[in-house]
Amino acid sequence: MASSGTWKGFTLVAAVTVTVLATTGVWNPFPKLWEWVSTSGPVAPGTRWQQRLGGTPQSISVVGESVVVEYRTSVEAYNLTTSVKMWSSDADWASVAGQGDDAVVVTGRLLTKGYQVLDPRTGTVRRADTGAGAVWAYQNGIVDLRCSGGNDCRLTAWDPRSGSRLWSVATGGIGFVLHAANPDLPDARRLGTGDVDDDAAGPAVMPGLLGLPDGGRVRVIDTANGRLVRTVEAGADQRIAVIGGRVLTITGTARDGTCYYGVVATSPPGNRTVWKRDGLNLRTAESDCKQDRDPAGGYDVVLGVDPYGRQELINAADGRILWYGDKAAEVLSLDDRYAVIRTGDSLRGWSFSRGKAVWRQNGRAKAGAAVTPYAVIVVSSGRVTALNPANGAVRADVRTDAKVFAAAQRGLILVSGRDMAYLPYS
Repeated sequence: MASSGTWKGFTLVAAVTVTVLATTGVWNPFPKLWEWVSTSGPVAPGTRWQQRLGGTPQSISVVGESVVVEYRTSVEAYNLTTSVKMWSSDADWASVAGQGDDAVVVTGRLLTKGYQVLDPRTGTVRRADTGAGAVWAYQNGIVDLRCSGGNDCRLTAWDPRSGSRLWSVATGGIGFVLHAANPDLPDARRLGTGDVDDDAAGPAVMPGLLGLPDGGRVRVIDTANGRLVRTVEAGADQRIAVIGGRVLTITGTARDGTCYYGVVATSPPGNRTVWKRDGLNLRTAESDCKQDRDPAGGYDVVLGVDPYGRQELINAADGRILWYGDKAAEVLSLDDRYAVIRTGDSLRGWSFSRGKAVWRQNGRAKAGAAVTPYAVIVVSSGRVTALNPANGAVRADVRTDAKVFAAAQRGLILVSGRDMAYLPYS
């Protein structure tokens, strides 16, 4: 007679075997039970549809009526109204360029030069490139960099929809390795929250000046006509950032047991000083004077801290102070129109054009926030709220543990585990 331990062993082996057969689709003795076990609960109340994804998404974008999902080795698109899968393609990275009906999907392979421009509705290839090593996707252009030799690199901008060349400029050698989609440039570092994807706002407008990192130097490109207008080299205690059509030289000097900061903003090609501030900390360093990150901010606005520890928001183009807080105020997120500011358990939406708060929410002491063109997303304690940036009107408010992957014109794309859902605005 078999011992109880033997029977337990047989039972375990049988359970494992049945599980493997069921998950692989070879044989399922309990189809109804397995369907109940593998069915996910609702991502959030009020969603129009919910779709089980084939893997963990890297990014999700809404392009017209297409929901484009990027995975580690593929990209696919679903219909925004019906959630039906429309196409799929092999790719190691994907990004969206253009806007509205003119938007396209740009895809490529890691460690492989070139990229493809796909139609978001059908997945068909509209344009293919075989030489570019790095690509940046904007609302109004696709910019690529190709280097055929150590000192022979060229930056080219293309119209997203038509594929026509807008401009092309020789940049000389780029010693710093730039590759794949949207490699980091010396510009403003976006503020946000981990509960909202970094790309939820969609592609930005191409800035008037682009800075290409080249070791300790930055090559500054005028994107209006495609000209190399300046090459600037940072000193040992400096960091260069190209923001708001200005070249910011940020200096952090260690002295007397502390760090003394200063910022000078110049306008190429003449390098005229437009504004400068002593004692302004753009948060490019952690605890010492070693500047190892870009200034915090959004688009043409930078976040600074004065010598008294008070945060302020500054127009990088002319140095104007757009908002000045007290010591208790903290900026959570911003773009070039609005900022979300927390004081205690209260959140305020600050309008730069009106110079005042345009909405307020209380009871959000630990909330995170992200500003996007169509909605300000506030996330706290298993709750996601979408507000109209201009007046704070609630566009959506649901209890969910999902992450917001896209804030589109008509709703949010939420993801919990491998389940994607579309939540229309009310």
